[in-house]
Amino acid sequence: MPIADINGNKINYIDTGGNKPVIIFSHGFFLNLTSFDKQVNVLKDTYRCVAWDERGFGKSVTNKYFTYWDSANDAISLLNHLNISEAVFAGVSKGGFISLRAYLTKPDMVKGIILIGSDSGTFTNDEQIEFSDLTEHWCNSKVLGDAAEAVGEIYFGDDPQKLKWIEYWENSDRTNVKYPAQALLLRDNITHKLKDIECPILIIHGKNDSAITIDKARALSKRVPNLFKLVEIDGPHGPNCTHPTETNNSIKEFMEYLNS
Repeated sequence: MPIADINGNKINYIDTGGNKPVIIFSHGFFLNLTSFDKQVNVLKDTYRCVAWDERGFGKSVTNKYFTYWDSANDAISLLNHLNISEAVFAGVSKGGFISLRAYLTKPDMVKGIILIGSDSGTFTNDEQIEFSDLTEHWCNSKVLGDAAEAVGEIYFGDDPQKLKWIEYWENSDRTNVKYPAQALLLRDNITHKLKDIECPILIIHGKNDSAITIDKARALSKRVPNLFKLVEIDGPHGPNCTHPTETNNSIKEFMEYLNS
């Protein structure tokens, strides 16, 4: 996979290429670009798919703290690096946080937004404490144990691929996670800015999502001015992994609408 020098960081990415409408995929916390394999493998014949490891994950290392506005600029800069002037931004969880901020940063480059298990708000105080404890354990413990099992359950439920990710987490260098953890913990609430997002938005959300509950997705769907559709899937926080057919069909419908 190629590495791009983006804003002083080495960013790992894939690009399926071709003169086609572009989708850029931004993954969820603790994951990496391979979490979109089931989308890229199906969509690449019709669309140019770009997926990237965000700072501190996969093969994109970092040694400094940053915000999701910085991450949005990373995504925009990666598109510029690839000479892409416009794309649909698809993001899972924090990848959705980044996608919304990308529009607010450079609206002319964002043709549409696909939010998967995402939101526009922030943590409660209790959630901040819980996540801070989790990431401290994640960065400093030799064995993740129950923490990896819990995160796997959130994203994948009882899907067998959870075991693959747990093995990956246990055997990877996790020290970089402290940098993106601060971005998640200290992210700003942009709910009041949703009214300014004029591009069409597709929301895909798991009904059994325990990280960002379905009621938040329903509330979000009422706040965006140009909602294409809210698709509720009978799955967990990562329905693009556990329910790829339903997710991909929704993405295809959205892309056909945008390009009709």
